[in-house]
Amino acid sequence: MNFRDFEEKVKRLSGVEAARVVGNGAAITEVHVLTDTAKAAKQIVRDVQTLAQAAFGIALDRRVVSVVQLPEADLVQGDRPVIIDVAEQVDGSRTSVSVHLAWHGDTLVGEVSGAAANSTRMRLVAEATLEALRQGLQDAAAFAIASVEIPNLGARPIAIAQVVIVADGVERLMVGSAIATGDQSRAVVRAVLDALNRHIPDLRR
Repeated sequence: MNFRDFEEKVKRLSGVEAARVVGNGAAITEVHVLTDTAKAAKQIVRDVQTLAQAAFGIALDRRVVSVVQLPEADLVQGDRPVIIDVAEQVDGSRTSVSVHLAWHGDTLVGEVSGAAANSTRMRLVAEATLEALRQGLQDAAAFAIASVEIPNLGARPIAIAQVVIVADGVERLMVGSAIATGDQSRAVVRAVLDALNRHIPDLRR
């Protein structure tokens, strides 16, 4: 099966803003879909299943389809990427992190791995975010994570990311933040995006 062909057809479904299909051999193992809120998530899953059956003759298990829904106002953010998914997998002493972003109808995926340690977990998430962004940005600009922390500000934890940008021989240190009272991994992704959002439009491929 041509996974990319299936992915492109999923993107054309009504209400879908971005999609990512992951396979293992000939089997589809994950389908990540970002949509607006016009349709119920269950209906989106059924649409994906129907498409797979009708166009490719595949009976797709609904459990492999994950749907993230955002209000249309949040999806129409001009040149700002939107988080689709953040996944972490521990295998013995190593952790693999993947970050999926939606941007201008494309899905950007960043994957990194490192030691399975609490002290490095958030940095891996930040690095994976940069890896995803690099797919949509010019090669002339270089990015690096200077630091990532989640200190308490008042009664709330705040994810803070410092990102270094080097472009045209000029080095700039940008800082972004996001409230981290929920999923801390997503908060770190939002902090990295917050640090770069003002520069991303000018650096897009």
